[in-house]
Amino acid sequence: MSDSKSGILKVMQDLTPFRLAPYFRTRVWGFNDLSPWYDYKTDGEPVGEVWLTGEMCAAETGPLTGQSLKQITAAYSEVLLGKDRAGEEFPLLVKVLFPKEKLSVQVHPDDALAQKYGEPRGKTECWYALDAQPGAQVALGIKPNTPPQQVRDAIEESRLEELLAWLPVNKGDMIFVDAGTVHAIGPGAVLLETQQTSDLTYRMYDYGRPRELHLDKSFEAMRLATGAGKMTPKSVNGHSILIDQKYFRVERWKEVAPSAENAFADVVQLVFAAEGSLKIEGANFEPFSLNRCQLAVIPAGVRNWRVSTEGAAEVIRILPQSA
Repeated sequence: MSDSKSGILKVMQDLTPFRLAPYFRTRVWGFNDLSPWYDYKTDGEPVGEVWLTGEMCAAETGPLTGQSLKQITAAYSEVLLGKDRAGEEFPLLVKVLFPKEKLSVQVHPDDALAQKYGEPRGKTECWYALDAQPGAQVALGIKPNTPPQQVRDAIEESRLEELLAWLPVNKGDMIFVDAGTVHAIGPGAVLLETQQTSDLTYRMYDYGRPRELHLDKSFEAMRLATGAGKMTPKSVNGHSILIDQKYFRVERWKEVAPSAENAFADVVQLVFAAEGSLKIEGANFEPFSLNRCQLAVIPAGVRNWRVSTEGAAEVIRILPQSA
C-alpha cells in the first residue's frame, strides 16, 4: 500500500465520532449557578452562554481527546466536514443560552453587509426552547409601520422596548432569527442556539447598561420585514424537522433515534441530548455517553454509527446547509 493511501486510511481511522467539552462564557445577564443543566458554579462573573461547538471546545472522547475543534477541523477538514466544505471553518456555532436578565436589543448583519466590513459572513440563527417559565418572551422585530426615525427617537428616549414585537416562548418552540431582525431575549427560558459561525453582533439598545452601542451599523443592518418567527415542525418518518433554512437544519427525534441507516448525510452532523441519556456507538470506535446538554460530532466520513437511548430521551440533530 502506498504511503498516501495508508495516510488517508489513518485519517479515517482517527476521525471517529467524538464528544465535545462545553466552553463556559461569562455574560452580564447570566447565572452564577447553571444547575440542573450543568454542574457549574462560579463566584466570579456570571455565565450566560455555554458554547458547544466553539473553536476552543476540545474533544473529550476518542483518539483526538484534548485537541480543540479548531485543530481537528484544520487537520481533518474534508473527512470531518465533507468534500464540499473542505478547507472551510467549522460551519455552525451551537450554544445554550441562560438569560437571567434581558439581553441587549441587537441586530446581526447578513453575509453581504458583514463582507462589506471585512468579515467572512453574517449571522443568521435560531433558538430552540429547552425550557421556558411562565412569562418568558423574546422580541422579534419592530412593530409594523414603525419608521426608522421613530426607532432612533425611542433609543434616545430610553423606550425602545415599547416598539419591539414581543412573543411568548413555550418549551419546545423553534424560533427563527433571520439576519437583519432586531431582536432581544428576556429572562425565563433556556435556549439552544444554532447559528452561522460568527460572533458579529450590533448592539442597538442596552437598557442603560454602560456598554458600547453600534447604532450606525445597527440601522444599516436592520430590515423591518424578515422571515423571523416561530416555526411549525414537520413530521417525517418518526421525527420532526423543526427548521430547514439556508444555513442549517434542526431536527427533533423522540420515537426513534438517529443512525447512519435512517439519518444519513454526507456532511458533519451534530447530536445533542436535550433530554435523557444517550450512547453513541458504531464500528471502529469506543462507545461513549451523552448526558443532557452534551453534544457529539459525527464526521461526514463516518458510515457506521447509531444513537441508543436509555429510557425517555429527546435527541436534537443539527446539520449545516449549503449557503
